[in-house]
Amino acid sequence: MLHELKEIVNHAIVNQHKNIKNVLVTVVDLEGSSYRKPGVRMLISENNSMIGAVSGGCVEKEIARRSQSVFKNNIAKVITYNGKYRIGCEGILYILIEPFFISDEFLTEFSKAIQERTSLKITSYYKKEDEIYGNFGSIINCNDRYFNFSDTFSNTTSDDLAIFSQVLKPIFRLIIIGGEHDAVKLCKVAATLGWEVTVLTNVKDSKNSSDFPGAKSVIGSTPETVTFNNIHHNTAIVVMNHSFVKDLQYLLKLSKHKPAYIGVLGAPKRREKLFNALLEYNTDIDDTFLEAIFTPAGLNIGAETPEEIAFSIISEILAVTRKKEVRSLREHS
Repeated sequence: MLHELKEIVNHAIVNQHKNIKNVLVTVVDLEGSSYRKPGVRMLISENNSMIGAVSGGCVEKEIARRSQSVFKNNIAKVITYNGKYRIGCEGILYILIEPFFISDEFLTEFSKAIQERTSLKITSYYKKEDEIYGNFGSIINCNDRYFNFSDTFSNTTSDDLAIFSQVLKPIFRLIIIGGEHDAVKLCKVAATLGWEVTVLTNVKDSKNSSDFPGAKSVIGSTPETVTFNNIHHNTAIVVMNHSFVKDLQYLLKLSKHKPAYIGVLGAPKRREKLFNALLEYNTDIDDTFLEAIFTPAGLNIGAETPEEIAFSIISEILAVTRKKEVRSLREHS
């Protein structure tokens, strides 16, 4: 996911300023099952620090040990990890370990892509063998400019190399409309997932970023003055004003947009009243907009505290955006 790559890049830059080498670890193929799927990445530094993980924590130490040769000879390699006898996942991971250097040009384009919320594409070249060195590596497409991470990797590839491609969508964005205690808890949980969180609070009740740990921005607003931009399928909105009138006003402002999810906090009996009011004030409102509204927001997991309600809402957002029917994993074959 893009927020994981962003964290990797940020730590790599810090290490480079300290003259500490880095390698990028990518799971490029999988035979069988595993904790995580191809495309997951982590950063290993010359000082043995690690950022990210490619499993639940069982594989990383061995990868770090086997990456030492890449630090020494600066040549990428592919290794395998058979989890059948070690982590019980019955899968074989193919793992690309490559030198990782961030150029100023790449950092500029990467930061631009993050800011402008554009997708990136990473293509990795490798062989499905164990402990093999070669002309392996990854190329990343940022804004139609192509970058690789090592001088030892040539973009001229041969036909005998396998290819793994991955499109990284913009970081998922959550807009929280409300500034009370429950909004703070929701912000914390979303930030933990790496989401980009914007909080809109009452302009008369001054709040700032320190009140919402993890938020990218905290903005004082009113339904009359707020402006929504770039609201699309990679954006969720949770309305939690504890005011029927304000909730209605914000929803009317949002009715021109198509977010992936709109959650509205409130009692079940408010739902029909809210929908009737929306149709009364906007007779042209689209059915797809109404279908995107989930009120009361959250899954029925018996949540009672603000923290539990936050988890309930986040879980519903994940289920909706990933088109999953919610049920216990033990029911899956």
